[in-house]
Amino acid sequence: MNKKVALACSVCGSRNYSTTSKKESERLDLKKFCSTCNAHTIHRETK
Repeated sequence: MNKKVALACSVCGSRNYSTTSKKESERLDLKKFCSTCNAHTIHRETK
């Protein structure tokens, strides 16, 4: 079962992306572009 999750920037905290995740146990970490910070930063899965 895929669940829909939001990805938040680890620097400024803005939620820029949404995706689906299959894993329930660990949180997803991806390096994405943040338009608020104007740089590539780590984006973490939020609740």
